[in-house]
Amino acid sequence: MKQFDHYTVEADAQLLDWLLTHLDGSHSKIKATLQGCGIQVNGKTITRYDYPLKAGMKIAVSKTKRNLTLKNHYVKIVYEDPYLVVVEKNVGILSMAAGHSTLNVKSVLDEYFEQTRQHCTAHVVHRLDRDTSGLMIYAKDKKTELKLEEDWHHTVYDRRYVAVLSGVMEQDQGTITSWLKENRAYVTYSSQREGDGKLAITHFYTLDRSREHSLVEFKLETGRKNQIRVHSADMGHPVCGDIKYGNGDDPIGRLCLHAYVLCFYHPVTHKPMEFSTPIPVTFRRLFGTSNPQKHQ
Repeated sequence: MKQFDHYTVEADAQLLDWLLTHLDGSHSKIKATLQGCGIQVNGKTITRYDYPLKAGMKIAVSKTKRNLTLKNHYVKIVYEDPYLVVVEKNVGILSMAAGHSTLNVKSVLDEYFEQTRQHCTAHVVHRLDRDTSGLMIYAKDKKTELKLEEDWHHTVYDRRYVAVLSGVMEQDQGTITSWLKENRAYVTYSSQREGDGKLAITHFYTLDRSREHSLVEFKLETGRKNQIRVHSADMGHPVCGDIKYGNGDDPIGRLCLHAYVLCFYHPVTHKPMEFSTPIPVTFRRLFGTSNPQKHQ
């Protein structure tokens, strides 16, 4: 069982800034404690470095050192318990196998579970495209997988992406609604005819602009295949680096789409779990800013 040191917040601050000010240890060690789910705020496990603290909030810091032994260029574990694992995947790896010997997150996790003598396998709950990076959940058993899947849209209460779009966004925020359908060539099309495909609703917030690009946060109300990529193209501002739906604008040599916020109720403990990753450095460099703020 974890043991904690307890603190009370005296003034408003972002979580990582507060930790660096009030805890002993190096910057990297404190960030590792945060990313390793060793921080609780008012009894809720938090990994978001920019989580807003208010005066009077209670912080608990774990004294237990985590030992995450997975070493892989494509997959990083950000949380693990007996029921599930949350990972951050890199670009260039599939969520699950699509043929023999394809590089995929499930196989990486299964090998890690075997090496650490865990009697489980990774169960895919949701997917990210090969060239999309970011946060994902994998269940460790079929029962947990089914619990997550049976009420996914209520279990996952905040899921956000950040993207670099081609051109300068006209709107600061808005919502795109259309019906999406896939043809025989596996290309998704958008229609404004009600019922002509699956309903897709995407909320967007423009975080930053340069002369050539826009940094945009997307929050999905529905989770359709290629939804953000198609809706961005519908707006006339496709995701940079998108070979399938883009316009050839490829400033950093990758699909500029990253799943950076993932919040859900744990399927067994029912506690809220909140995870976020920083906006990729390669995205931020295009806007000359070190840390654009998330839309709250």
